[in-house]
Amino acid sequence: MSSDFAELTIGGKTYKLPIIQATTGEQALDIRSLLKETGFITLDSGFMNTASCTSDITYLDGKKGILNYRGYPIEELAANCSFTEVAYLILHGELPTFEALEAFKHDMRRFALLHEDMIHFFDHFPPNASPMSILSTTVNSLHNYYPEMDEDDDPYGGYTVTAARLLSKTRTIAAFSYKKSIGHPLVYPSPRLNYCENFLNMMFDRPNLPYKIQPEIVSALNKLLILHADHEQNCSTSTVRLVGSSGANLYASISAGVSALWGPLHGGANQAVIEMLENIYADDKDFEKYIEKAKDKNDTFRLTGFGHRVYKTFDPRAKIIKQACDDIFEKLELHDPLLDIAKELEERVSSDDYFLERNLYPNVDFYSGIIYRAMGIPTDMFPVMFALGRLPGWIAQWTEMKEDRDRIGRPRQIYTGEIKREFVPMKDR
Repeated sequence: MSSDFAELTIGGKTYKLPIIQATTGEQALDIRSLLKETGFITLDSGFMNTASCTSDITYLDGKKGILNYRGYPIEELAANCSFTEVAYLILHGELPTFEALEAFKHDMRRFALLHEDMIHFFDHFPPNASPMSILSTTVNSLHNYYPEMDEDDDPYGGYTVTAARLLSKTRTIAAFSYKKSIGHPLVYPSPRLNYCENFLNMMFDRPNLPYKIQPEIVSALNKLLILHADHEQNCSTSTVRLVGSSGANLYASISAGVSALWGPLHGGANQAVIEMLENIYADDKDFEKYIEKAKDKNDTFRLTGFGHRVYKTFDPRAKIIKQACDDIFEKLELHDPLLDIAKELEERVSSDDYFLERNLYPNVDFYSGIIYRAMGIPTDMFPVMFALGRLPGWIAQWTEMKEDRDRIGRPRQIYTGEIKREFVPMKDR
């Protein structure tokens, strides 16, 4: 903590607020004692200017388009690492040695199965159940089958193994939720396949039509999961921390994060992009119509996949995904008219001063849905894919919150209702 202070004057009295110095040079005012000393609280709707914690997991600079995990640029990690390797980095703070990574993979293999009693859960969801509702419910139930996670003397090996177990079992649940939604038999995880290969095989392998694993698909999925692995204090991550601050176990906290991610403004954004592109395609590619609708203040339509609450320039993840999208379509000789629509729309928006002045550049959601379509993943599974990638960040953030041993999260409010009203008996109302 810096010894510098900022001064706040209220009613002629001056108060000193400590200045917190970030390792990146950013500064923040420590207002934790503001209410006690001044009687005032602050109002910050959406928490866009309020830090809820200190963290050494992820750094992003919205003005410069920088995203780093544990100090490593996202571009280098996406180009050189497996998702399992990046998950280890986020969870432990360091890139794994060969031996550490092999041990981590081993734990994922041995804990990939679900308790057989849990398999019956999938039988009791209706055929049209959302994969996200299945994921949230089943992840929450894991604690009933693996309560030793809460014990200091966890016989399975503590934090590293618990994280590996949750990463592996959530992948199995995600694939099973898809199989349930289409009425196909479940495909169990294979010890011969790596993390991404295993997921794709569990998703698409069928008794009458074996799934052929394609390296290009695996590579693209690996990048997508890495790019979603953590992203500072977003809605779902903040939810995981807030729920966890009550003392709730890891599984319950992750389940709450899944539910937060389910929202169309968060994990469902890439699904909304696909729907928008489909509408433009069906409307004879009338780009100008939709661009003008987006500019019209009286129109509720917005160009989904452009702009970000934090990034004021090109989302660095979007650049990587766009290149991965081009690579997979070229190598596999695929064609999707929605990719052509997306590129044309991006070109038009990027040359329009209206959008440039408002920092509306493509974000991570703009091209990710198109890659998922190329893999054969349906749109209702897009949020599940997001959750699968974000899981290492949620676990690390929950653990960091727990180690800080801070108090329970409890935001304040500015009350604007009636002060006091006279009670009226039923007969007089």
